[in-house]
Amino acid sequence: MINTLKTPLIQNVGTRRSLSLNGAFRTIVDPYENGYYDYRYQLQTSEGYFQNRKPTSKTDRVEYDFDRSETLRVPGDWNSQRDELFFYEGTIWYKTTFELELEPSRRLFVYFAGANYEAKVYVNGVLVGGHVGGFTPFNFEVTDQVRSGENVLIVKVDNRRRREGVPTLNTDWWNYGGLTRDVWLLDVPATFIRDYSLKLASRDADRITGWVQLDGAELAQRVTLRIPEAAIEVTTEADAQGFAKFDVPASLELWCCERPKLYAVEFSIQGERIEDRIGFRTLETRGHDILLNGVSVFLRGISLHEQAPRREGRAVTRGDAETLLGWAQELDVNFVRLAHYPHHEHTARLADELGLLLWAEIPVYWTIDWENPETLANAKNQLEELVVRDKNRASVVIWSVGNETPIGDARNRFMAELVASVRALDDSRLVSAALERRQVEPGIELIDDPLGALLDVVGCNEYLGWYDGLPDKADSVSFQTAYDKPLVISEFGADALYGYHADALTRWSEEYQANVYTHQIAMLERIPFLRGVTPWILTDFRSPRRPLPQIQDFWNRKGLISDAGQKKQAFFVLKEYYQRLIARFRG
Repeated sequence: MINTLKTPLIQNVGTRRSLSLNGAFRTIVDPYENGYYDYRYQLQTSEGYFQNRKPTSKTDRVEYDFDRSETLRVPGDWNSQRDELFFYEGTIWYKTTFELELEPSRRLFVYFAGANYEAKVYVNGVLVGGHVGGFTPFNFEVTDQVRSGENVLIVKVDNRRRREGVPTLNTDWWNYGGLTRDVWLLDVPATFIRDYSLKLASRDADRITGWVQLDGAELAQRVTLRIPEAAIEVTTEADAQGFAKFDVPASLELWCCERPKLYAVEFSIQGERIEDRIGFRTLETRGHDILLNGVSVFLRGISLHEQAPRREGRAVTRGDAETLLGWAQELDVNFVRLAHYPHHEHTARLADELGLLLWAEIPVYWTIDWENPETLANAKNQLEELVVRDKNRASVVIWSVGNETPIGDARNRFMAELVASVRALDDSRLVSAALERRQVEPGIELIDDPLGALLDVVGCNEYLGWYDGLPDKADSVSFQTAYDKPLVISEFGADALYGYHADALTRWSEEYQANVYTHQIAMLERIPFLRGVTPWILTDFRSPRRPLPQIQDFWNRKGLISDAGQKKQAFFVLKEYYQRLIARFRG
């Protein structure tokens, strides 16, 4: 089931009239899905938990009660909120109530910024929609289901891993379940601005192009774009489908890492005005170079999981993003790889403000069910939802379609479809993927994955010194590529337990991790076509694949910063390298 009864995604919900539904939800843990299937495994009707039934007499049998059940905080994952749910994978039902006073000529949508992994949404006992995918937003219109007074929202969330899923069964991060991001009730006019795009014309810093998509009955109406600081105000007519295009001369200060200029932008129609802050920049590749506003840049980066800083659970707040990106900035980075799935929208918006470039990725990870058309449709849908949400963020410069996927005919066809899909959605950004490499002879590593021919930037993961030999193996290795394109080494690293000290060849010690970084950096300096690195990883993160007692304890320890926020020795090795790069490029 891929997103049944779905309505098109609404852009920029943070500036719209809305009611936050965040808070304590009543919950029922349902590992056998009794609230959804009967004992014959047929869909429930009157006994379904979505009915929120109450006994009508002392003889009435109702075997559940939301109002006497425990609560879970939303947004948040269930694994970190109750010890008994730490490893839980299955279904949990969420219930909350909200009060309304209905107004004529208004439309209401329930909006979820993310729910892992499959969600079914009921309002006042009526199924309004379903969604598959744990990291992208979705919304459903509920205008006809709500009423004045009290309303009941019930959501079935199932985080079970599936062979045909995206991601599939096997990953190296925690499968945090639940309503992990914000929930809103959006209140919009009968005809409203559903979506928009605004950017510089391709490689032309003197023109702005864009479009607006209306939703409602009165589609053929005037649409106005205003950018007051740039003295731009232009009005156009939407067509019968509610689509309006803009093409406007402009003289703008361009967004860049050193000065991340954002303009206040307004779109308005009769009865609605939408505001945003948008940066404008050009982006292209030329041979081995990545050009931002026509200037070659080296991507001094770090990879990042959405692990909450200094506490258990998934990062869910803007404050979490501020901490994580703040730590990244302390490394003197200009680039962050958001692995291995779409991160929260506020991360991209914050990066816009900070001047950080972003690599945004969908969880096509390791060994997907390559020949399953439903899996491909799922991946395309997650990619579309990511692009729709973040296409106006200047910070997002790379769409990544996958990570460490093994070469094969079915995989190649699958990935080619994703590349074509993302280019059709957005032709203003670069496309990449994290590839693997192969040894063609001792000391020679070749990047010739056929997927590279379709990409703008070739990504490559390698773990010389950790999974492949000892740290000094990097001293005798050189890289070759089949492509005249920029290379980003998208992963390298080693595990270290913060505070564990030994010699530089003792695994799990801070010294060993720092030793790996020292040898890696020397090797990186010898790659002439290298234009960026995103070592693995900024912080330690939870992973069920990492059980080693007293060292890992279900944490991947490759972070440069511990789960408690403490910086390891390798943090300073990488920072010193980036400071040298800054001085070199300024010189």
